Amino acid sequence: MTAITEGYVREAPRAARIDWSPYLVGAGIGLLSWIAFAVFGDPLGVTTAYSRIASLFAVPVVGPEAVAQNSYWKSMPLKWDYGVWFLVGIPLGAFLSAMISGTWRLELVPDVWKERFGPSVTKRFVAAFLGGVVIMYGARLAGGCTSGHGISGGLQLAVSSWLFLAVMFATGLAVSALMFRTR
Repeated sequence: MTAITEGYVREAPRAARIDWSPYLVGAGIGLLSWIAFAVFGDPLGVTTAYSRIASLFAVPVVGPEAVAQNSYWKSMPLKWDYGVWFLVGIPLGAFLSAMISGTWRLELVPDVWKERFGPSVTKRFVAAFLGGVVIMYGARLAGGCTSGHGISGGLQLAVSSWLFLAVMFATGLAVSALMFRTR
């Protein structure tokens, strides 16, 4: 099934894999978007829920009074609503999907990263964390993330969402070209 080598678990052999159809997955995301609008009256999105959950982690650092007085968390207090449960369901659904398809593996340092930046797990995790902070900050500034703008806003033909997607992809291509250029 899987073999542990070089610090990570290799994925299942090609014959044992199930590759998800991007067309079916796209249709499923579209259907999920319709359901979210119909049942909850909310579009798909995770950065608002992420921000709400962040208040839980801020309490031990800055104290409950500071969190309660923070204007951002006053406008978006923590509540266990559909958005927070959707956020919790994303990694669970991804894990389940990878297990069903036979593609699950634990890979601390991807080969493309290792070739360019070396095998350091710490360096990889710090870079991933900082990248996450930057994209989360940008998503909150933009008023939505890839799911909020890209899926929900794109389905609604919102100009701001299409602009967000264009800038996000252009920035991703530029940063990738810079980081992974050949020497």
